[in-house]
Amino acid sequence: MTTTNITKLDLKSADTFLTALYILVFVVGLVLNLCGMKCLVHNWKKLRIINILVLNLGVADMLYLLTHPFLIVYYINKNEWTFGDGLCKVTRFCFNLNLYGSIGFLTCISVYRYLVIVHPLRVMGRLTMTQSVVISVVMWVLASVISFPDMSFPKDSMNSGACYDTTDSENIEEYLIYSLCWTFIGFCIPFIVIVCCYGHVILVVCRSNMMNVNQKQQILKLLVFLILMFLFCYAPFHVSKNLNLYSRVLTKLGKRPTWNNVVFKARHVSFGLVSLNSAVNPLVYLCVSEDVGAQCRQLLQQMFSCCFKLKSRSEPVPQTEKEALSAL
Repeated sequence: MTTTNITKLDLKSADTFLTALYILVFVVGLVLNLCGMKCLVHNWKKLRIINILVLNLGVADMLYLLTHPFLIVYYINKNEWTFGDGLCKVTRFCFNLNLYGSIGFLTCISVYRYLVIVHPLRVMGRLTMTQSVVISVVMWVLASVISFPDMSFPKDSMNSGACYDTTDSENIEEYLIYSLCWTFIGFCIPFIVIVCCYGHVILVVCRSNMMNVNQKQQILKLLVFLILMFLFCYAPFHVSKNLNLYSRVLTKLGKRPTWNNVVFKARHVSFGLVSLNSAVNPLVYLCVSEDVGAQCRQLLQQMFSCCFKLKSRSEPVPQTEKEALSAL
């Protein structure tokens, strides 16, 4: 089998994988985010500061989820983008905005939990709703600053009909530098902050005699969730993305690396994993507030019960043998 055939086979498998995953993420993410945001809005009068950050996290997810139908059509059409270059760049911008916006808001949530748990007396009465809104605006601005340069890079190679998530081969060196810079600023620094915050939180929670078991579990749930998010969604994406860009630079210089095909496959798998964050982020609703979490679970149960009732009503009622004969 030639290299060309292998590449075509890999592309076909990757497109099938991403199409199925995007459909799943779109449906599940839309339902969970709508439920979570509805519960937050319902409790708006008694919202705490952290819930403002969680609400913004949901808005970032919704912006990206609304672009999924276009991406699904794109991969079904075998990487043929039919919606124009402008919408292509907007779609890729929304992805980056969601990615770095989510990382930013998750980092803010972690810092807030750290301050409340480790330094409760120092922050008591000093953290206000206004500050939370200002922090949210700053996070949106920073995520936009990281994402906007991506739109300046071409997303199509000589009108091939593609919609690259990075750029074409002519600008690959500049894009690699851009990617490495924002990987450090948008991923590495927040990850270090989260690890440091929760490392200290673990020590305080384990030594505390003032917290009951439920309170400790609530804190540790969010800790475990965020660490897993970074390790399985964000970290593989950034590592494989930069390795893939470096591989393309070497290939352009005529030095095609032997590990190119492995990185190519890992890149597509990681792209699917990072898209899961829009469907998994709503779990934060369950971790940061017991009231909102309970309402979300209740709302989901009501939705599922309604779906089952509609399904049972749409199914034909089986007739007995006597009823069937009388109907003839």
